[in-house]
Amino acid sequence: MNTELFKGKLVRLVSEDVQVISDAYSRWALDSEFNRLLESQVFHLWSPKMTGKWVERELAPEKTDQYYFMIRTLEGDRLIGDIGLDGIQSAHGDTFLGIGLGEREFWGLGYGTDALRCILRFAFTELNLRRVSLDVFEYNPRALRSYEKAGFVVEGRMRGMLKREGKRWDLIFMGILRDEWERISKENQ
Repeated sequence: MNTELFKGKLVRLVSEDVQVISDAYSRWALDSEFNRLLESQVFHLWSPKMTGKWVERELAPEKTDQYYFMIRTLEGDRLIGDIGLDGIQSAHGDTFLGIGLGEREFWGLGYGTDALRCILRFAFTELNLRRVSLDVFEYNPRALRSYEKAGFVVEGRMRGMLKREGKRWDLIFMGILRDEWERISKENQ
C-alpha cells in the first residue's frame, strides 16, 4: 500500500487507541461551538470513560462498512480532529463522510480541506468508490467553503430543518463523484 496515502500537505490520518480518542472527544465536547457545528441534536457531555465505551462500540471490528481516522498535524504531531467514511455501500460505490476539527486554533487554516483530500484519495483509489456524500449546516460557511475547495458540490437542501438561536437553518447536502475528484486532483498536481 502507498505509505503516503494518508498524508497530505498539512495533516496525516492515523489510527489511535480508544483512550486517546476518548480523552480528545471529552475535551472537545466542552466546546459548545464545536458541538453546534457538528451535531444537530443537543450534545451530551460524557466522561472519558463513557466516551471510551461509545468509541469501542462505534469502532467495533465487525462494523465493516466504515473507516475512521484521527487527524494529526504534520508539524508538531498535534491531534486536531477526526474524519471517517460510514455506511459504505460497496454494491453502489457510495459512502457518507464526516469530519470534525476539535482544536479551534486550526479552524479556517486549510487543515480540514487537507484531511478531506486525504480521505477522498483513500475512498476513490483504495476503496474504489464512485461517490462520497456529506451534509453541512447552513450556518457553517467555513465548512461549506472547505468542502467546495475539496471538490464537493451542493446537491440539495432540507429547508428550515434546524432551529438554532431562534432561527431556522437549512441542512445542505453535498457530494463528489470519482471523475470529478480525478479531474480536480490532476489540476492540483
